[in-house]
This record gives sequence, C-alpha cells and structure tokens, in this order.
Amino acid sequence: MAITALMIALLPATIVWTSSDANKYRKLVWVSVFLTFDLIVFGAFTRLTDSGLGCPDWPGCYGAANPFLAHAQIVAAEALMPTGPVTVVKAWIEMIHRYLAMTIGVLIVAMMAQSWYQWRKTRRAEYAPWMPTALFFFVCLQGAFGAWTVTLKLQPVIVTIHLLLGLGLLSMLVWYGGRQNHLHAPRTVVSASPPAMRNIRILAGVAAALLLVQLALGGWTSTNYATLACTDFPLCGGKVIPDMDFEHGFTLWRELGKTAAGHYLPFSALTAIHWVHRNFGIIVALVAGYAAWRAWGHDVLHKTARNIALALAAQIVTGVATIYLSFPLTIAVLHNAGAALLVLLLTMLNYKAKYQYDIAKKAASGAAHPPSSTVRH
Repeated sequence: MAITALMIALLPATIVWTSSDANKYRKLVWVSVFLTFDLIVFGAFTRLTDSGLGCPDWPGCYGAANPFLAHAQIVAAEALMPTGPVTVVKAWIEMIHRYLAMTIGVLIVAMMAQSWYQWRKTRRAEYAPWMPTALFFFVCLQGAFGAWTVTLKLQPVIVTIHLLLGLGLLSMLVWYGGRQNHLHAPRTVVSASPPAMRNIRILAGVAAALLLVQLALGGWTSTNYATLACTDFPLCGGKVIPDMDFEHGFTLWRELGKTAAGHYLPFSALTAIHWVHRNFGIIVALVAGYAAWRAWGHDVLHKTARNIALALAAQIVTGVATIYLSFPLTIAVLHNAGAALLVLLLTMLNYKAKYQYDIAKKAASGAAHPPSSTVRH
C-alpha cells in the first residue's frame, strides 16, 4: 500500500516540480488543496454509492494492495450477497478513495519535510514548519478515523467525524495557502477603517462557526440516510413541525440504523435529523450571505464575497433538488461539493479579512504616529 501511495503521489509531485511557478513550495500547498477538495467530493460519492464497505478490511482489500489481487474474494462475497456492500465496482470506488487519501498524506509529509529543511537553512517566514507539522498530525488523525469507519461498520458518529476532519484539513490547507500567497504579494490596504474590517472579520468568523455546525448536521443526515425523511419542501410530511424523535435521532453512539438499545431506528428519528439540518441551513445562509454582502464593497474581498453568494445559491438549489428529485446521485454529490466549496471560500474570507485588518490597523497606527523627521548624521 505504501508503494502504491508513493507511485500515485509521483503524478502531483511531478506537476509541482515541472510547473512554471517559481515558488514550488507554494505550488505544493495549492495542489494539496485541490486534491483534498477532490478527496472530499469523491468521499461523498463513495458514501452515497454505499461503497464505504466495498473492501471490508483496512488498509488493503482482503489483505491485498488492490482489488485486482483480491478479485476472487470480492467475486465470492458478491455472489453470496449481490446487493450487499461488497461488489467489484464498490471495491474499486472504495480503494480509489483510499489511494487519493494516501496521496494527500504523502504530499503533506513532503511539505513538512521541505518546511523543516528550509526553515533550518533560511529561517524565512514562508517555511515556518508549525502549520505543516500540525497538518501531518491532523492527516494521521483523519486516517485513523478512516480506518475506524470501515472496522466499525459505518457507525454514523465515526463517519460524521471523518467527514468533518476532511473538511477541517481542507480549511487548514486553504489558510496556509493564503498565507503563502500573501508572503509573496505586495502589501495593499483596503479602503476601510480597522473597525469596519474588524466587523467583517467577526461576521466571517460567526458564519464559519455556524457552517461547522451545519456540516456536522449534514454529515449526520447523510450517514443516517435521512435525506428523504422529508419528501416535500418547505413543509415536511405536510407539516411545519412534523412528528419527530430527537432522543433517538441525536443519540451519537449507536450502530447504523439502530437505536442505542439495538432496536431499529424509528422513522420519526430520521425526520428529526433531516428537519434540523434543513432549518439550520436557513440560519447559515442568512449569516453567511450577510457576511458576503458586507465584504462585497471592498476590492480585496469582493471576488471571494461574490463566490460565497453564488455557492450559497447553488447549495440551496441542490439541497431542494435532492428532495424533489428523490435523491439523484449527481445532485447529492454536487450538494456535498458545495459544502466543501463553502468551507474553502469562508476560510479564504476569514484569512483575507484578518490579513487586511492587520494591515489597516498598522497603517492607521502609522498615520497616528508619523515617523520623526530628525535626520541622523
């Protein structure tokens, strides 16, 4: 498996080192961002096609490095249960997901090694190794939850945490990529006072915190297969407040489809999960939309704010479409991709607002305390 990961990682590594970008380290960071976004989207595809147990062991597939070598075992399992979790197609989907995850791990190890090497040589800020090292431990934690996802048979709380950690990894990489960009860009000050930029920072931070809660609710909805618990909109089962079982719906430590006592999960519990996710999404859309509107008028933040507004609109459309079109796979994957895109964009907005606030504050401080005109001879 390790050899496979290294061989696959050669492709993005080659793209980095043969690119025309003079700063190969920054290129490595942004290639990692791109692949992490892809991993999250493909992870959604893996989950939505019920391929999470396509290979029922970890890290290999029936102890082999790829489904080719485990073909006999996979075919035997599929023959015993044709509609079960193990099929040739599902095995390949699951293993491609693992290969992509391992590739990102290899790139983060390369990033950490390069940062420590260059930091010891140059002490330049762009190579400060603290974030790459944190990314390394974070991706190891993510890998552990990936293993538990399989060994604990898709237990909802484990799968949801696995999803959240993936989105957290994306956010950390985007923040680090933004820092790399600004370390090599000329400093510019936005036409805003420090208090105005501070307010945007607060709004962006609140929007990100609310999005985190919504992502957890969305992951809980998906991992409990509660997407179609409400098949109408804006009502749910023809009611504003339908019959709901919050106790069983939001009991975290339990098997998939079961209550904590081991009984089948009642439909009213699925309704509660779906209803909370749907309605909390309205709050997130309003707060994130307001943050984007406040940032819209500033040149440095305008593009990011516009993209947040577009992503929110698309996310609402795909969310409603999954209900009315009875959960088509493509739209469901797009809805998950939209969530990852919002994480990326809100992270960028938070970083840019912080960066511009720091510059504006320094500029205001410099204007209030101009340098002395005394000339030393």
